[in-house]
Amino acid sequence: MTAPQQNHSSPIDPAKLDRLAEVAIRVGLRLQAGQDLLITAPVTALPLVRRIAVHAYSAGAGLVTPFFSDEALTLARYRHAADHGFDRAAGWLYEGMAKAFTANTARLAIVGDDPMLLAGQDPAKVARANKAVSVAYQPALEKIAGFDINWNIVAYPGASWARRVFADDAEEVAVRKLADAIFAASRVDGDDPVAAWADHNAALHRRAAWLNGQRFAALHFTGPGTDLRVGLADGHEWQGGAATAKNGVTCNANIPTEEVFTTPHAARVEGHVSSTKPLSHQGTLIDDIRVRFEAGRIVEAKASRGEEVLNKVLDTDEGARRLGEVALVPHSSPISKSGILYFNTLFDENASCHIALGQCYAKCFVDGARLSPEEIAARGGNRSLIHIDWMIGSGTVDIDGVHADGSRTPVFRKGEWA
Repeated sequence: MTAPQQNHSSPIDPAKLDRLAEVAIRVGLRLQAGQDLLITAPVTALPLVRRIAVHAYSAGAGLVTPFFSDEALTLARYRHAADHGFDRAAGWLYEGMAKAFTANTARLAIVGDDPMLLAGQDPAKVARANKAVSVAYQPALEKIAGFDINWNIVAYPGASWARRVFADDAEEVAVRKLADAIFAASRVDGDDPVAAWADHNAALHRRAAWLNGQRFAALHFTGPGTDLRVGLADGHEWQGGAATAKNGVTCNANIPTEEVFTTPHAARVEGHVSSTKPLSHQGTLIDDIRVRFEAGRIVEAKASRGEEVLNKVLDTDEGARRLGEVALVPHSSPISKSGILYFNTLFDENASCHIALGQCYAKCFVDGARLSPEEIAARGGNRSLIHIDWMIGSGTVDIDGVHADGSRTPVFRKGEWA
């Protein structure tokens, strides 16, 4: 058998790509011996998928099963498929995924496609197709949102994504720049990324422990275009960095991550808030988002760009107009300091404090692993087919923690921990 030819001219550093694969398995998933692994990835990320498989099997994985997407195939559907087909999704596939997760299969998602791939397509069809997938995926999503299993998301510098982020550069230069940015944000550009992640997790755990010790009833955000009081769910718990899933595995769900986060109370959000970074969603850039909450629900929503798509998102279901997450990220985070707009929530949310419309996470409650969906709802946890983060933090935003007696403790001043 002959060894495959290596592409020595690739703008992606192979050593750092291998470290990213190692971190995905050893830090992101902490894959257990004998555990199966399900991977979803764009076909352009095949070099990373191959390295992940090597590290997974070296860690004792049972079976590694990848599912690939392709930009050209996705566009072929929108350009040539019959209209009625956009209300359908491959339910059999998602049922199989839910069955796999029930059997303790780990989940790894790799992002890397052009985040604006569908920008030129009919937004109504895009919304219909995404809603169909959301409905079909619900049984599998419940295992993810409930943190039943160890799961992780990492990124690969696909060429079309790189051209989007670095539009003024030649493709090879753009890919190299995006790869270097991903490696730096993912903490794999040093000699011992596993140790670097251990230190970073410890720092995030200290932040979460301080917030949990405060037991705030609410957070009050103030800044340009923002005066928002986010009530926190009863029995909420702050999380950050590595956390333990219900299957007993401690993992880092997002690589990179700079946030500490918890669950708002679905009925206790009041005031107005403005976005501080654009949101890339369903192929549309939604910019200058301005919403007003009453009794936890968005009652007014505006955007200078992408407003139609924003309102379609809010109409997904009843929970889409309520919050499922609030997260704190200092303005000085490495991703913020890079000055790069990634058009990808995995990265952009780690540049700024943010809130998420839709589904909450069960792990953000004290003893959340033991709570039923009904008990989570009774404590204020939101339920929805969506979970969409958008950024509301900047160097001009202050945050106060509000105690049950009305007293206040500074949490952020001018975008930094107080």
